[in-house]
Amino acid sequence: MLRDSDIDKIIEVYSKRVEIEKFSHIATIDEIRENDFNLNIPRYVDTFEEELIDSNKIINELKEIDNKIEAIDEEIKKYCDELGIETPIIK
Repeated sequence: MLRDSDIDKIIEVYSKRVEIEKFSHIATIDEIRENDFNLNIPRYVDTFEEELIDSNKIINELKEIDNKIEAIDEEIKKYCDELGIETPIIK
């Protein structure tokens, strides 16, 4: 959903005919013709943004998840031992 501020920016850029990287492009009729009159936005405006991944952060999150799983498995084992049944934990 577009916010009012988004709509305002679109109107301003359009009315001033401003070209902004990753937001707008002023296409010539020749350029549009070369694209078979396809006005699909990604054909003219590259909105791709490279996402940087912090691998150390992900590794730490995975370690935290593993620790939580181990704690839960221990709790399940404790209840199963109290009930005298086999622990359904697969490792």
